[in-house]
Amino acid sequence: MDQRKRLYAAGAMAVAVFVLIQLGAVALVGPFERAGYQAVENPTDPANSAVYIGAILVATAAMLAVIKLGIQWLLRGFVVFSSGLVSLYVFSVLAPPVSASLAGVTFNPLAVGGAVVLAIALLAYPEWYVIDAAGVVMGAGAAGIFGISFGLLPAILLLVALAVYDAISVYGTEHMLTLADGVMDLKLPVVLVIPLTLSYSFLDDSPTANADESVEADGGEGEGSETNPPPAAGDRDVFFVGLGDAVMPGVLVASAAFFAPARPLIPGFALSLPALTAMVGTVCGLVVLLRLVMKGRAHAGLPLLNGGAIAGYLVGAIASGIPVVTALGLGPYL
Repeated sequence: MDQRKRLYAAGAMAVAVFVLIQLGAVALVGPFERAGYQAVENPTDPANSAVYIGAILVATAAMLAVIKLGIQWLLRGFVVFSSGLVSLYVFSVLAPPVSASLAGVTFNPLAVGGAVVLAIALLAYPEWYVIDAAGVVMGAGAAGIFGISFGLLPAILLLVALAVYDAISVYGTEHMLTLADGVMDLKLPVVLVIPLTLSYSFLDDSPTANADESVEADGGEGEGSETNPPPAAGDRDVFFVGLGDAVMPGVLVASAAFFAPARPLIPGFALSLPALTAMVGTVCGLVVLLRLVMKGRAHAGLPLLNGGAIAGYLVGAIASGIPVVTALGLGPYL
C-alpha cells in the first residue's frame, strides 16, 4: 500500500473511532439517566461549565507537578483506575442484570469483571488496539455521562471555553506540550493511536519521539518548533489523537440527543437530527485537522472539532424547527 493510501486508511480509522465514541455516547444517555448517573442536580445551570473548567485546570496543574517530581507511576495508576471506573459505569448498564454479594456489598460481577479485565489489559499489554478499545469505552462513557449532566447552554459554553483554552495552551503557554511529553511514554488511554501500517507496535515505539506530530491528551496538538519541525507525512508511521478531542464534541452530541426537543431518527435510539448533524460537524472538523497534520503541521484540535460540532448542531436544530433561542438553551434567561 503506497503512502497516500496508508494516510487515507489512517484517516478513515480516526473517523471511525470518533463515530464509534459518539454513537456509543448517544446509546448510553438513556441507560445512564435511568441508572441515576447524572452528575449534577440542575444540568441547565451554566455554572456547571465553570466548575468543570476549573476542575480541568486543577487536574492539569496536578499532572504537571507529578511529572516534574518524577512520580509518573502515580499518574499511571490514576489513569488506569479512572479507566476501570468509567468502564464500570458503561458495563453496569450494558451487562445482563446479574447480582452477587461480597461483604454485604451487592454488585454485578459481569460489569466488575469487564472493568477489571480492561484495567489489567492496560497495565499488562498496552498495545495500540488495547489502548484504542479502552479509549472507545472510556470516551463513550465519559461523553454520555457529561452529555446528560450538561444541558444545551452549559454544553455549548463548555465546548467554546475548552476550544479557547486548547488554543492558548498549545500556541501560547505550550504547557500541554510538556504534559504530552510526560504521559506519552506511559502508554495510557489518554490518546487514540492511529497506525499507518499493520506492523506498527505501540509497545515497541517511543511516542515522545513523535510528540511534535501528535494530538495531545487534552485535545491539543504538539507544535513543532522552527529548529525541530514535525516530520512530513511520508516519514511517520503513526498519529496520536487526544482522547479529549473525541470526548468533548461528543458531550454536545449526547446533550443534543438527550435535551434537544427533536424526535429520534430511529425508534428506540436517542439519535436526533441535531445530534446527527453535530456528529457530522465533528467529522468535518476532524478531516480538516487530519489534513493539516498530514502536511507535517500541528494544531490545537478542539477549535476545529468543537467548532464543527457546535455549527453542525445548530444547523440540525434549525432544520428540525427548533428556535435558535431554544437550541442555544437561552429560553430561561430571556
